[in-house]
Amino acid sequence: MGDSRRSRLYEELSFESRRHLAAYVLFNQAVAEHLGMHATDVQCLSLLTARPEPLTVKQIAEMTGLTTGSATRLVDRLERGGYVVRTPDRRDRRRVLVTTVPERIARVTAVWDELGQAWQALLDEHTEDELEVITRHMRRAQDLSHAQMRRLRSMPKPD
Repeated sequence: MGDSRRSRLYEELSFESRRHLAAYVLFNQAVAEHLGMHATDVQCLSLLTARPEPLTVKQIAEMTGLTTGSATRLVDRLERGGYVVRTPDRRDRRRVLVTTVPERIARVTAVWDELGQAWQALLDEHTEDELEVITRHMRRAQDLSHAQMRRLRSMPKPD
């Protein structure tokens, strides 16, 4: 009986995960359109502002799963939009760091803050133990996603 319930739960979780991921991608696209940006650029800014230190283009490529060429074009767009600047690394003049521009980032943050109130209300419905489980799952799912992206890039493309 337990296996049957577990199978049903896996099936339901798989279905809801697919719906969640699709909804998030579409939500991100709507935010990007609202801001007049590319969806990947919005996600990159989210990742950059979550980090305490500036990153190189190579680090951005690794973090996003993009090639270095694609990451360079992404940073070019963000720089043209005034969201980031490239600055020489003081410790290693050969490296260039990508630094966010707080005044310009505030434009994106204002949208996230307004929308975030509804997300906070959703999270407020959970106990602390549930929040720990959700956080652990999200962290492990992120790690798995990065591993699966590396795996996909190493595989031959299907015909």
